[in-house]
Amino acid sequence: MSTSLSLRSIYDLNGLVALVTGGGTGIGLMIAQGLAANGAKVYITGRRKAVLDKVVDAWDQEKAASSPRDADSCGISVQMDVTSRESILEVKKLIQDKEGKLHILVNNAGQVGPVSTFLRDPTAPECKDPETLGQALFDNETFGEWSDIYTINTFSIFFVTTAFLGLLDKGSRESQTPGFTSSVINITSMSGVIKVAQEHFGYNSAKAAASHLTRMMATEFAIRGVQVRVNSIAPGVYESQLTHDVIPPEMVDKVGKGLMPVPAKRAGTAQEMAGTVIYLASPAGCYTNGQEIVVDGGFIAVNPSV
Repeated sequence: MSTSLSLRSIYDLNGLVALVTGGGTGIGLMIAQGLAANGAKVYITGRRKAVLDKVVDAWDQEKAASSPRDADSCGISVQMDVTSRESILEVKKLIQDKEGKLHILVNNAGQVGPVSTFLRDPTAPECKDPETLGQALFDNETFGEWSDIYTINTFSIFFVTTAFLGLLDKGSRESQTPGFTSSVINITSMSGVIKVAQEHFGYNSAKAAASHLTRMMATEFAIRGVQVRVNSIAPGVYESQLTHDVIPPEMVDKVGKGLMPVPAKRAGTAQEMAGTVIYLASPAGCYTNGQEIVVDGGFIAVNPSV
């Protein structure tokens, strides 16, 4: 039986260098932990250095208490603001000086933005007629709030990816694994796929823009011979700071805010999120490019989507 088809071979991350934005909490933390647990050297970034340091300290303690893993498998905390070109370039220089290449970039940083809670209740005074509804939406949100949500959820993906593109391409060209290519994985959302606003037009439209940006980058890089794949993962309801952390089953549909309930009747798990990222980043995913994988417990199967 061929060892090339073993799990260890197909999903091998040993020796790979990864960077995860927004990696200190929620989905980003799930991803960073999954990459590190399977052999990658993971740089986790975020604005709050203390949060990142706490995560790395916990990893180090766990590693010391358990059986030794690959020597290069670890977590390194690095402060980075994905909405600042200067901050992005500082971290690029750090990775360039310390590693000389990059294999995995996960663009996960994001936030919700302005929310119009009256949309959940058709009997709310703001929804009594078209004029009132339009004025309520107009008054409740600002250009600045929309600009902020697009800056972190969409614009940052473009600037972080382009900054690290050369290092990612180098990671592909220096790989000793046949057919391996470095990977950009953008964390979008099922909210960018469905046609209901879920009380936040700005967030949903920014995530939809991130999904299309993923496809454009995959195409533009491919036709120019850049050896970097770009895909996205659109999570459904997962436990994170955006969803107030722990989500009991009875709260899943309140968080999802769909017209129909989540068929899985629960939130997604760290294993399901990390596993999807590991697939795309590992040799198993190297024939996948320009795609969006929706991991949502069946949410868009029962709710209007594009």
